[in-house]
Amino acid sequence: MSKAASKKTELYGKQKAAILLITLGPEHSAKIFQHLTEEEIEEMTLEIANVKKVDPLVKEEILEEFYEMCVAQEYISEGGIGYAKDILEKSLGKDKAFEVINRLTASLQVKPFDFARKADASQLVNFIQNEHPQTIALILSYLEPSKSGQILSSLSQEKQSEVAKRIATMDRTYPEVIKEVELVLEKKLSNIVTQDYTKAGGVGSVVEILNSVDRGTEKYIIENLELTDPELAEEIKKRMFVFEDIINLDSTAIQRFIREIENQELTVALKGATPEVSDLIFSNMSKRMAEMIREDMDFMGPVRLRDVEEGQQNIVNTIRRLEEAGEIVISRGGGDEIIV
Repeated sequence: MSKAASKKTELYGKQKAAILLITLGPEHSAKIFQHLTEEEIEEMTLEIANVKKVDPLVKEEILEEFYEMCVAQEYISEGGIGYAKDILEKSLGKDKAFEVINRLTASLQVKPFDFARKADASQLVNFIQNEHPQTIALILSYLEPSKSGQILSSLSQEKQSEVAKRIATMDRTYPEVIKEVELVLEKKLSNIVTQDYTKAGGVGSVVEILNSVDRGTEKYIIENLELTDPELAEEIKKRMFVFEDIINLDSTAIQRFIREIENQELTVALKGATPEVSDLIFSNMSKRMAEMIREDMDFMGPVRLRDVEEGQQNIVNTIRRLEEAGEIVISRGGGDEIIV
């Protein structure tokens, strides 16, 4: 890749727009400004003012990108997104066509399964529980993690782990597939279809959902995934509870895991901790111990990031082990109430 291409990829949308307007010249730019709001004009004027020197190759690539989007928009107007995709794939190749159309559709306000975002979770369970796991996974990938967590918890146990696995392994879905799914669910939903190429699913998505379900559901799903796909289960477990989530633990839980951690390991982990996490941990240990660890941190000097991350991960593993043993509680979805 050329240096110019590398620079172009670092630019964000407004910077590209500013360079495009400069390249088009005052006469054409003035016509474009007529279609912008006052706020947008103010933002673009500021961006243009901040543009210093621009590499000619960068200008050329931004003009080419703009032209490709205009052509794609024209194809979409003529025959829909499917037609545009076919034409662009033949002229630009599959990957480039996907990239161009994705840029055009990313800003659309209506997203797939918008109807589901507005519906109650209990209604959605009745609506989708008998659908294929892949269909359910697709829908849950587009919902808020908390709502997806509620729905996942309400599914039969046989479907829970299957749906979670499919969310984790899902990548991008073409709008035609989304449209077919919505049509299968109910005819009235066909009007809500959006031509959206956004990425949904993936390990991050299923982790957010599992963090919202009750511990019993999460445990069952993870145990099943350990049998069917051990590597995926391990990746999910690593990301289920991160070090920064310590701020969500109560004092009893923090004091309990501190007793399990060697001072040296805790010292290294805290070297890379946020002030909020550090202060919370220090506030849950004796004054003498806190002073000693702070002194060790100062005396230790710079620490390799890899060592800090390893120390933090060991603490996370300890917290999860204590939770599995029922010694501490990590706040989650339903079922976390403490009964005295």
